[in-house]
Amino acid sequence: MENQTNVILDCDPGHDDAIAIILAASKISPLKIEAITTVAGNVDVEKNTLNALRICDIAGLTDVPVAQGSTKPLLHKMEIAEEIHGETGLEGPKLPDEPSKKAVRQHAVDLIIDKVMKSDGDITLVPTGPLTNIALAMIRVPDIIPKIKEIVLMGGGTFGNWTPAAEFNIYVDAEAAKVVFESGVPITMFGLDVTHQALATQKTIDELSGIKNPVSHFVVDLLKFFIKSNQDVFGLEGGPIHDACTVAYLIDPTIFDFKHVRVDIETRGEFTYGMTCIDIQGVTRREPNVNFAYQLNKDKFWNMFEEVLKSYRE
Repeated sequence: MENQTNVILDCDPGHDDAIAIILAASKISPLKIEAITTVAGNVDVEKNTLNALRICDIAGLTDVPVAQGSTKPLLHKMEIAEEIHGETGLEGPKLPDEPSKKAVRQHAVDLIIDKVMKSDGDITLVPTGPLTNIALAMIRVPDIIPKIKEIVLMGGGTFGNWTPAAEFNIYVDAEAAKVVFESGVPITMFGLDVTHQALATQKTIDELSGIKNPVSHFVVDLLKFFIKSNQDVFGLEGGPIHDACTVAYLIDPTIFDFKHVRVDIETRGEFTYGMTCIDIQGVTRREPNVNFAYQLNKDKFWNMFEEVLKSYRE
């Protein structure tokens, strides 16, 4: 495909991770998924791996390797988000009991290293969970760093959803995030400021329910649970499809507006651990290291979303 983008999706599925994979796997997507790697996050890594394999079945990703990764953060105990995603990590839809494929034996970190080192510098990493796998790959083989084309991640923001200061993905492993943000790799960041604009509501469900194929039905069932859990836990009007923003950008970058800013990760603060310190005003005079998404074109986003779901077979 012309203008194809080669990606590794590093995730902790997760309702919004699942939707991101489905967007990436669609016929209208310009993405070639080189691998899916999993990390401890929304639930434990074993459940996240099982969910990734199930989503591959649903999205028709028969040839994409899935590798299980880090079981815990670099330094701290594991933190999970069952209150948002349920005990399995994908509560809501009926899931296949046994996926048709199995994870490869290779550890996710080793698979990331191998894929990047063997590439022509044309692989984009798309992490939508804690950044543990990406940081470990950089620490283990620093030579991968200049060969990564771009890192397109979901995490952070100017406010938090796990603590007042910190978003979940960054909070879970702020030390890993610090490694990644200071690596020098071009980073495009989708934090809560923009992902909360990608808000699925009952109106979204009503509109998507008219699309008659198994993938669309699956997504609708995901959204029903996800909307309710976000209403119950955070008091939101709906469910922000955080992780889908990363893939939406790779499909159509014009959906978002960006600022090139400096972002640093707080790892020492008593109340601010995991905060992404975003220098919107340039007050530090430090060199910008992140393309920070701050505005979503809602019409473009949801039109693309609907077209993707329609592209799957009935």
